[in-house]
Amino acid sequence: MPAEVISYFFHHQNLRLRLHFQVVLQCAPFLKGLKASSMISLRENLCAGLPGMFDGMNISWKILLRKKGKCLLLFYSAEELEEYVNRPEIRKVLDGFGYQGMDLDEMLDHLEKRMWSMDEGRKGFPHEIGAFLGYPAEDVEGFIKNNGKNYLFIGYWKVYHDPFGAARTFRAFDEARKYVVNEFLSGKSLQEIIREEA
Repeated sequence: MPAEVISYFFHHQNLRLRLHFQVVLQCAPFLKGLKASSMISLRENLCAGLPGMFDGMNISWKILLRKKGKCLLLFYSAEELEEYVNRPEIRKVLDGFGYQGMDLDEMLDHLEKRMWSMDEGRKGFPHEIGAFLGYPAEDVEGFIKNNGKNYLFIGYWKVYHDPFGAARTFRAFDEARKYVVNEFLSGKSLQEIIREEA
């Protein structure tokens, strides 16, 4: 997509249009059901448009951190994300960071607290966040063990295991982004984009 188009929408006076474009651009794989969640950083003034944005849809959102006029947001399908974080290999990763015996809401509250602790300088960044973003357990563990170094390659996340599978996933995510952005540019609403299959 041309940089001029991105710049046009990111600087548009209509805050609702700007918010919708940013969600479409950065959350396309999630909007098309290829992921259980997606995380983006938004200017705080755009966050005012979130209530009601996904009414009637199976999409929830949570602000994990507010800092310097920005919000770090997690968009998710509660049912799909709950299933993902309860997979044995993902639970193993999360349990090592104090998420034992929690349901999804409690886990997200714990993640939010860990984000705030990091922001206040009491703890490091909660890298287990990758488990909440649908990254494979081996890649989350690899990132943590290697301090983000020694990865096989990088795309939507740093890959430490199964590079061919990750490359296929990244291509599918790229296709979803192109498809969703084109739908948005053709005038479709978020509701229409989410309802249609990629």
